[in-house]
Amino acid sequence: MRARSADVVALQELRCPAADVGTFPGYSAAVDVGSVAGRNGVAVLTRVPAAAVRTWVTHPPRARGLGEFAAQGRYIEVDLADRPVTVASLYLPKGGLPAHLQRPGSMRELPDGGVKYERKQRFLAAFAREVHRNRLAALSAGREFVLTGDLNIAHTRHDVTNWRAARTMDGFLPADREWFSSVLGTRRLVDVVRQVHGDRPGPLTWWSWAGRSFAKDVGWRVDHQLATPGLARLATAVVVDKEPSPAERLSDHAPLVVTYSAMPD
Repeated sequence: MRARSADVVALQELRCPAADVGTFPGYSAAVDVGSVAGRNGVAVLTRVPAAAVRTWVTHPPRARGLGEFAAQGRYIEVDLADRPVTVASLYLPKGGLPAHLQRPGSMRELPDGGVKYERKQRFLAAFAREVHRNRLAALSAGREFVLTGDLNIAHTRHDVTNWRAARTMDGFLPADREWFSSVLGTRRLVDVVRQVHGDRPGPLTWWSWAGRSFAKDVGWRVDHQLATPGLARLATAVVVDKEPSPAERLSDHAPLVVTYSAMPD
Protein backbone atom coordinates (compact mmCIF):
# COMPACT_ATOMS: atom_id res chain seq x y z
CA MET A 1 0.00 0.00 0.00
CA ARG A 2 2.88 2.37 0.70
CA ALA A 3 4.38 1.66 -2.71
CA ARG A 4 1.14 2.07 -4.62
CA SER A 5 -0.27 5.01 -2.65
CA ALA A 6 -3.71 4.21 -4.02
CA ASP A 7 -6.55 6.70 -3.61
CA VAL A 8 -9.04 3.93 -2.84
CA VAL A 9 -8.46 0.39 -1.53
CA ALA A 10 -11.22 -2.23 -1.44
CA LEU A 11 -10.74 -5.25 0.80
CA GLN A 12 -12.57 -8.56 1.12
CA GLU A 13 -12.31 -11.47 3.55
CA LEU A 14 -11.17 -9.50 6.58
CA ARG A 15 -11.94 -12.62 8.66
CA CYS A 16 -11.70 -10.90 12.03
CA PRO A 17 -13.75 -8.97 14.60
CA ALA A 18 -14.01 -5.21 14.23
CA ALA A 19 -11.59 -4.69 17.12
CA ASP A 20 -8.88 -6.57 15.21
CA VAL A 21 -9.18 -4.76 11.88
CA GLY A 22 -6.60 -2.22 12.97
CA THR A 23 -5.76 1.10 11.36
CA PHE A 24 -4.41 2.07 7.96
CA PRO A 25 -2.14 5.15 8.15
CA GLY A 26 -3.25 7.77 5.67
CA TYR A 27 -6.65 6.20 5.14
CA SER A 28 -10.14 6.37 6.57
CA ALA A 29 -11.75 2.92 6.76
CA ALA A 30 -15.39 2.01 6.19
CA VAL A 31 -15.83 -1.55 7.44
CA ASP A 32 -18.43 -4.28 7.80
CA VAL A 33 -16.96 -7.39 9.43
CA GLY A 34 -20.27 -9.25 9.47
CA SER A 35 -21.60 -11.62 12.11
CA VAL A 36 -19.90 -14.89 11.10
CA ALA A 37 -16.82 -15.30 13.29
CA GLY A 38 -13.63 -15.64 11.26
CA ARG A 39 -15.41 -15.38 7.92
CA ASN A 40 -16.17 -12.75 5.27
CA GLY A 41 -15.84 -9.04 6.07
CA VAL A 42 -15.42 -6.16 3.61
CA ALA A 43 -13.97 -2.66 3.71
CA VAL A 44 -13.23 0.40 1.59
CA LEU A 45 -10.29 2.64 2.49
CA THR A 46 -10.24 6.23 1.26
CA ARG A 47 -7.78 9.12 1.58
CA VAL A 48 -10.63 11.44 2.55
CA PRO A 49 -13.40 10.19 4.85
CA ALA A 50 -16.31 9.00 2.73
CA ALA A 51 -19.26 11.30 2.19
CA ALA A 52 -21.60 8.37 2.93
CA VAL A 53 -21.25 4.69 3.87
CA ARG A 54 -23.86 2.00 3.28
CA THR A 55 -23.77 -1.61 4.43
CA TRP A 56 -26.51 -4.19 4.30
CA VAL A 57 -26.94 -3.71 8.04
CA THR A 58 -27.38 0.07 7.99
CA HIS A 59 -29.20 -0.01 4.63
CA PRO A 60 -30.83 -3.44 4.16
CA PRO A 61 -30.77 -4.70 0.58
CA ARG A 62 -33.97 -4.06 -1.32
CA ALA A 63 -33.79 -7.06 -3.63
CA ARG A 64 -35.76 -10.03 -2.40
CA GLY A 65 -33.49 -12.95 -1.62
CA LEU A 66 -30.56 -11.09 -0.07
CA GLY A 67 -31.97 -11.00 3.46
CA GLU A 68 -30.22 -14.22 4.47
CA PHE A 69 -26.86 -12.67 3.52
CA ALA A 70 -27.37 -9.17 4.95
CA ALA A 71 -25.53 -9.71 8.24
CA GLN A 72 -22.65 -11.72 6.78
CA GLY A 73 -20.34 -8.79 5.92
CA ARG A 74 -20.41 -9.29 2.16
CA TYR A 75 -21.15 -5.82 0.76
CA ILE A 76 -20.28 -2.23 1.52
CA GLU A 77 -20.39 0.89 -0.61
CA VAL A 78 -19.13 4.42 -0.09
CA ASP A 79 -19.65 7.75 -1.80
CA LEU A 80 -16.26 9.35 -2.25
CA ALA A 81 -16.05 12.83 -0.79
CA ASP A 82 -13.54 14.17 -3.33
CA ARG A 83 -14.94 12.61 -6.53
CA PRO A 84 -18.47 11.94 -7.82
CA VAL A 85 -17.98 8.17 -7.60
CA THR A 86 -19.58 5.39 -5.55
CA VAL A 87 -17.25 2.48 -4.78
CA ALA A 88 -18.66 -0.89 -3.70
CA SER A 89 -16.72 -3.82 -2.26
CA LEU A 90 -18.27 -7.28 -2.60
CA TYR A 91 -17.33 -10.73 -1.35
CA LEU A 92 -19.56 -13.07 -3.28
CA PRO A 93 -20.34 -16.54 -1.84
CA LYS A 94 -18.01 -19.20 -3.23
CA GLY A 95 -20.69 -21.81 -3.78
CA GLY A 96 -20.06 -25.38 -4.88
CA LEU A 97 -21.04 -27.90 -7.53
CA PRO A 98 -24.63 -28.72 -8.47
CA ALA A 99 -25.81 -32.09 -7.21
CA HIS A 100 -25.51 -33.84 -10.58
CA LEU A 101 -21.78 -33.00 -10.82
CA GLN A 102 -20.90 -34.17 -7.31
CA ARG A 103 -19.03 -37.46 -7.14
CA PRO A 104 -17.87 -38.91 -3.78
CA GLY A 105 -14.14 -39.44 -3.78
CA SER A 106 -13.45 -36.89 -6.50
CA MET A 107 -14.13 -33.82 -4.34
CA ARG A 108 -12.10 -32.12 -1.62
CA GLU A 109 -15.28 -31.63 0.38
CA LEU A 110 -18.04 -34.08 1.16
CA PRO A 111 -20.99 -33.99 -1.28
CA ASP A 112 -23.75 -31.71 -0.02
CA GLY A 113 -26.43 -32.37 -2.62
CA GLY A 114 -25.87 -28.98 -4.22
CA VAL A 115 -26.69 -26.89 -1.13
CA LYS A 116 -23.79 -24.44 -1.58
CA TYR A 117 -24.41 -24.22 -5.31
CA GLU A 118 -28.07 -23.32 -4.76
CA ARG A 119 -27.12 -20.75 -2.12
CA LYS A 120 -24.75 -19.03 -4.54
CA GLN A 121 -27.36 -19.05 -7.31
CA ARG A 122 -29.91 -17.45 -4.95
CA PHE A 123 -27.38 -14.74 -4.17
CA LEU A 124 -26.55 -14.15 -7.82
CA ALA A 125 -30.18 -13.82 -8.89
CA ALA A 126 -30.96 -11.33 -6.12
CA PHE A 127 -27.71 -9.39 -6.35
CA ALA A 128 -28.17 -8.76 -10.07
CA ARG A 129 -31.32 -6.80 -9.17
CA GLU A 130 -29.62 -5.08 -6.24
CA VAL A 131 -26.54 -3.91 -8.12
CA HIS A 132 -28.76 -2.65 -10.95
CA ARG A 133 -30.63 -0.48 -8.45
CA ASN A 134 -27.44 0.72 -6.80
CA ARG A 135 -25.89 1.64 -10.13
CA LEU A 136 -28.97 3.63 -11.13
CA ALA A 137 -29.11 5.31 -7.72
CA ALA A 138 -25.52 6.46 -8.11
CA LEU A 139 -26.11 7.76 -11.63
CA SER A 140 -29.27 9.60 -10.59
CA ALA A 141 -27.21 11.33 -7.88
CA GLY A 142 -24.63 12.38 -10.47
CA ARG A 143 -22.13 9.72 -9.52
CA GLU A 144 -20.31 7.00 -11.44
CA PHE A 145 -20.34 3.52 -9.87
CA VAL A 146 -17.74 0.76 -9.61
CA LEU A 147 -18.22 -2.70 -8.13
CA THR A 148 -14.93 -4.15 -6.90
CA GLY A 149 -14.15 -7.41 -5.23
CA ASP A 150 -13.77 -11.14 -5.11
CA LEU A 151 -16.69 -12.35 -7.21
CA ASN A 152 -15.57 -16.00 -7.17
CA ILE A 153 -16.39 -16.20 -10.90
CA ALA A 154 -14.12 -16.29 -13.93
CA HIS A 155 -16.04 -14.96 -16.91
CA THR A 156 -14.28 -16.03 -20.11
CA ARG A 157 -11.73 -18.61 -21.19
CA HIS A 158 -9.08 -15.87 -20.92
CA ASP A 159 -9.75 -15.78 -17.16
CA VAL A 160 -8.70 -19.39 -16.42
CA THR A 161 -5.41 -21.02 -17.36
CA ASN A 162 -6.92 -24.47 -17.95
CA TRP A 163 -10.33 -23.30 -19.07
CA ARG A 164 -11.48 -26.57 -20.66
CA ALA A 165 -11.04 -28.49 -17.41
CA ALA A 166 -12.59 -25.61 -15.45
CA ARG A 167 -15.95 -25.91 -17.22
CA THR A 168 -17.16 -28.34 -14.55
CA MET A 169 -15.68 -26.38 -11.62
CA ASP A 170 -17.42 -23.94 -9.30
CA GLY A 171 -16.77 -20.40 -10.51
CA PHE A 172 -16.63 -21.32 -14.20
CA LEU A 173 -19.89 -23.21 -14.54
CA PRO A 174 -22.30 -22.11 -17.30
CA ALA A 175 -24.69 -20.56 -14.75
CA ASP A 176 -21.86 -18.51 -13.20
CA ARG A 177 -20.63 -17.22 -16.54
CA GLU A 178 -24.14 -16.46 -17.83
CA TRP A 179 -24.83 -14.42 -14.70
CA PHE A 180 -21.63 -12.46 -15.21
CA SER A 181 -22.61 -11.68 -18.78
CA SER A 182 -26.06 -10.56 -17.64
CA VAL A 183 -24.73 -7.73 -15.44
CA LEU A 184 -22.45 -6.38 -18.17
CA GLY A 185 -23.43 -4.12 -21.04
CA THR A 186 -22.41 -0.95 -22.81
CA ARG A 187 -25.10 0.91 -20.87
CA ARG A 188 -24.80 -1.05 -17.61
CA LEU A 189 -21.43 -2.18 -16.22
CA VAL A 190 -18.14 -2.66 -18.03
CA ASP A 191 -15.46 -5.22 -17.15
CA VAL A 192 -12.69 -2.65 -16.74
CA VAL A 193 -9.84 -5.15 -16.58
CA ARG A 194 -10.86 -6.93 -19.76
CA GLN A 195 -11.41 -3.61 -21.52
CA VAL A 196 -7.89 -2.43 -20.74
CA HIS A 197 -6.09 -5.78 -20.98
CA GLY A 198 -7.84 -6.88 -24.16
CA ASP A 199 -9.09 -10.29 -25.29
CA ARG A 200 -6.02 -12.26 -24.35
CA PRO A 201 -5.13 -14.51 -21.41
CA GLY A 202 -4.99 -12.99 -17.93
CA PRO A 203 -4.33 -11.09 -15.86
CA LEU A 204 -4.76 -13.75 -13.17
CA THR A 205 -5.53 -12.82 -9.57
CA TRP A 206 -5.94 -16.16 -7.76
CA TRP A 207 -3.78 -19.29 -7.49
CA SER A 208 -4.45 -22.43 -5.48
CA TRP A 209 -2.26 -23.21 -2.50
CA ALA A 210 -1.99 -26.77 -3.85
CA GLY A 211 0.98 -27.97 -5.89
CA ARG A 212 2.99 -25.46 -7.92
CA SER A 213 0.06 -23.47 -9.26
CA PHE A 214 1.55 -20.16 -8.13
CA ALA A 215 5.06 -20.85 -9.44
CA LYS A 216 3.69 -22.05 -12.79
CA ASP A 217 1.19 -19.18 -12.97
CA VAL A 218 -1.76 -21.56 -13.30
CA GLY A 219 -4.69 -19.65 -11.87
CA TRP A 220 -7.93 -17.74 -12.31
CA ARG A 221 -9.12 -14.15 -12.59
CA VAL A 222 -11.91 -13.92 -10.02
CA ASP A 223 -11.20 -10.40 -8.68
CA HIS A 224 -12.87 -7.71 -10.73
CA GLN A 225 -13.76 -4.06 -11.21
CA LEU A 226 -17.05 -3.50 -12.99
CA ALA A 227 -17.71 0.19 -13.66
CA THR A 228 -20.33 2.35 -15.26
CA PRO A 229 -19.29 3.28 -18.82
CA GLY A 230 -18.34 6.86 -17.95
CA LEU A 231 -15.84 5.71 -15.34
CA ALA A 232 -14.66 2.71 -17.36
CA ARG A 233 -13.58 5.03 -20.17
CA LEU A 234 -11.10 6.65 -17.79
CA ALA A 235 -9.26 3.40 -17.01
CA THR A 236 -5.73 3.53 -18.43
CA ALA A 237 -3.77 0.70 -16.82
CA VAL A 238 -4.26 -2.63 -15.05
CA VAL A 239 -1.69 -4.60 -13.06
CA VAL A 240 -1.79 -7.47 -10.56
CA ASP A 241 0.73 -7.24 -7.73
CA LYS A 242 1.68 -10.90 -7.67
CA GLU A 243 4.41 -11.71 -5.16
CA PRO A 244 7.82 -12.64 -6.63
CA SER A 245 7.89 -16.10 -5.03
CA PRO A 246 5.59 -18.61 -3.28
CA ALA A 247 7.39 -17.99 0.02
CA GLU A 248 6.30 -14.33 -0.04
CA ARG A 249 2.59 -15.00 -0.57
CA LEU A 250 0.21 -13.39 1.87
CA SER A 251 -2.97 -14.79 0.32
CA ASP A 252 -4.22 -17.04 -2.45
CA HIS A 253 -5.29 -13.76 -4.13
CA ALA A 254 -3.06 -10.90 -5.31
CA PRO A 255 -4.07 -7.22 -5.35
CA LEU A 256 -5.70 -5.97 -8.55
CA VAL A 257 -4.73 -2.36 -9.31
CA VAL A 258 -6.56 -0.20 -11.85
CA THR A 259 -5.45 3.33 -12.72
CA TYR A 260 -8.08 5.86 -13.79
CA SER A 261 -7.00 9.15 -15.35
CA ALA A 262 -8.76 12.49 -15.33
CA MET A 263 -11.35 11.25 -12.84
CA PRO A 264 -14.04 13.92 -12.57
CA ASP A 265 -13.89 16.32 -9.63
